[in-house]
Amino acid sequence: MDFDDEHPQEETEVGSDELLSDDNLRLPDSANPLVRLHAIRAWLTRRQKETYLEMGMLALDLQQLQIENQSEVRLRRRELQARQDHLHSLQERFQSTQQLLSTYEEAERLLEDCVNYTTVSERLLVEYYLTMEALVQEVMQEHEDEQSPRLTALSDVLHRIEQVGAPHEED
Repeated sequence: MDFDDEHPQEETEVGSDELLSDDNLRLPDSANPLVRLHAIRAWLTRRQKETYLEMGMLALDLQQLQIENQSEVRLRRRELQARQDHLHSLQERFQSTQQLLSTYEEAERLLEDCVNYTTVSERLLVEYYLTMEALVQEVMQEHEDEQSPRLTALSDVLHRIEQVGAPHEED
């Protein structure tokens, strides 16, 4: 008898990367720094995949709207304006999503830089946190009045590091 026959794999089985990338992940205080590092990597990878998917959906919507605009010869002024507004809105959302993706990719590169130059320990995640925090401060100074997609993504990364990067203090 085969091992697979005795223990059938469920199609809904969740891999460790999926578990570690969960937004609500809480690691025990005793979690190894490598596990904490992997949780941040898995989360960044998941965010990038989700952002790629969102960009793809927006690109399809943009393409569909452009095809509709080319196929319709006569539209009333209001209908034409509404389509143009919708097209402009989709283009802005696509650009924002591109900014998110590039920020998550930058965060991943910065994490790998920290891994390359710091021993994997609690110090690694502290160094990464400080690097990301400095970047957030820099972006906040550049865009004082606005909440940019870049700032949103950087803040999300900081929150993730806080969430899984160090043991939690008990209240």
